[in-house]
Amino acid sequence: MDLPFTVAALAVLLILAVVCGWRGARPANILKGPRMMPWRPLMMVCVVAMMLLLVHLLNLLGMQTGNQTRY
Repeated sequence: MDLPFTVAALAVLLILAVVCGWRGARPANILKGPRMMPWRPLMMVCVVAMMLLLVHLLNLLGMQTGNQTRY
């Protein structure tokens, strides 16, 4: 993935994580029944994907994030 696509994906995941966090923090409506969307786990999936993309972004910018070879 190139740099603009990685930054765009990070922005989309950030917005999605915020929306899922907001929806998960709302009080439950007992009259409607149980929630059918697991908002908190979806938020955590977005955060994990954001962390992976952040490491990828750092690699694209020239930083080495993996193990260094030892001689």
